[in-house]
Amino acid sequence: MAGHVTAVSCNATYSFSKPNRESITLLAGLGVEGDVHAGETIRHQFRMTYEPDLPNLRQVHLMHEELFDELALKGFDVSAGGLGENITTRGVDLLGLPTGALLHLGKQAVVEVTGLRNPCAKINDFRTGLLGEVFALDPVSGEFTFKSGIMAVVRRGGPVRPYDTIGIELPPLPHRPLERV
Repeated sequence: MAGHVTAVSCNATYSFSKPNRESITLLAGLGVEGDVHAGETIRHQFRMTYEPDLPNLRQVHLMHEELFDELALKGFDVSAGGLGENITTRGVDLLGLPTGALLHLGKQAVVEVTGLRNPCAKINDFRTGLLGEVFALDPVSGEFTFKSGIMAVVRRGGPVRPYDTIGIELPPLPHRPLERV
């Protein structure tokens, strides 16, 4: 089966985890309707205090369900919405996408990939030791590895539900690798 949505989540208040929903509605230029992180300008609780007028490049958080499988093998019980993502996927190499890739979600919605989610220390409050599993230094390259999903902005709104297919439209070459946003 091709890539698809496995769960959708949103929360109107700041909380580390987000409850699963039957569907969410993406709003062009804003994010997930009713989600605390929706808006034209940055809504990240910490960054709003010193960069309140920056454009919101983190309107939608997507995470690959395969990460939960990997974490389970290491003894961590994590499920959809647990790490604060809005859309949980399966069958898409989210971390391998370039900046600017378009993801067609279901029949209508389209999001543009803006970068990697920068995991924060609150992940260890959720599950002790989890930060080290989603954020690590590669001993060979000296580069940091971020595995806690990607961020996107909404280019075309619409409903998104579990089992919706995910189409990928790559930007023109040369591709820019994902960086933290």
